[in-house]
Amino acid sequence: MHVIRDGELHSLVSRILRAAGADDRNAGRVAEALVSSNLAGVDTHGVIHLPRYVEAMRDGEIVPTVWPEVLSGTPASALVSGNWGFGHVAAKYAMELAIEKGREQGIAVVGIVQTNHIGRLGEYAEMAASCGMVGMVWAGGYAEQKPMAVPYGGRKPVLHTNPLAMGFPAGGEPTIVLDFATTAIAGSKVLLAQQGGKPIPPGSVVDKDGNPTTDPAAFLDGGAQLPFGAHKGYAIMLAVEFLSRILLGTARYADPARGGVNMRDQGVSMIALKADLFQPLGEFEALAAEMERRIRAIPSAPGFDEVIVPGDPEARNREERTRDGIPITDEIWASLVETAEALGVSAG
Repeated sequence: MHVIRDGELHSLVSRILRAAGADDRNAGRVAEALVSSNLAGVDTHGVIHLPRYVEAMRDGEIVPTVWPEVLSGTPASALVSGNWGFGHVAAKYAMELAIEKGREQGIAVVGIVQTNHIGRLGEYAEMAASCGMVGMVWAGGYAEQKPMAVPYGGRKPVLHTNPLAMGFPAGGEPTIVLDFATTAIAGSKVLLAQQGGKPIPPGSVVDKDGNPTTDPAAFLDGGAQLPFGAHKGYAIMLAVEFLSRILLGTARYADPARGGVNMRDQGVSMIALKADLFQPLGEFEALAAEMERRIRAIPSAPGFDEVIVPGDPEARNREERTRDGIPITDEIWASLVETAEALGVSAG
């Protein structure tokens, strides 16, 4: 295990990106997003993706020097094109615009098309919450080229992970952050299970014939993911698709040379809602903080040490890793070093 300070990791990531062709502001923003994910303990959305981004830049799927632009808008909405640049750049730009419009109108929605992987959705929900707003993120469209999730009761995939996030300010208590895919398990966790020779939890995936399995190899051999929560998770998965790809009409913006099979039809909707829309912000935050304290005061069930609220693990990881450094597995660190050295960048 390699341990590195967040500032050092940010420097390394930005130097690699610049060497690969990104300009300073794109490199800085992507480094910020990846390192913040590792700081929050969401390593599946951190620097593990850097080699893939460099490859996508090389293949022309990511344009590393462009900036987002507004295609159309109203006082309470906008449609943003990422111009096939980094998704982290477009997503931050869109949420900042949603916050700006939401402050004026009470609520605003900003859609994103023509962009790449946006990383950890919770980051953007947290942005809104830090401004005294409720933030929501709905992301879909990933199944148009390569579906990976079966509908409830089905045998063949038609949807995808369709993640969502929400953030709520809570005054003196930690921000409430919900951030999850609508599948029962992430594809990256299946790969980790295979590498470790471990089974997948029951109810997570099916094989290529639609039969339930706990074998990672069966999933990787043409299998598919299941929605979490059976019919309820499937319904939420479908709702995310409607609030993203279908709402934004992403097909008209797709480019066969950009985005790859997953991101070509991606649509992301960012919503920012004033937490003080119906009462003073202080009163909203007081109620939210009291709710958090009431939940944490509940006695823990057998097998649990405590009751927590969404966002607690990320906040605790962030505090610990800022203090002690970010742990990077030897495999991921080796891939970063290899990517750096291939570009003439020192990883030392």
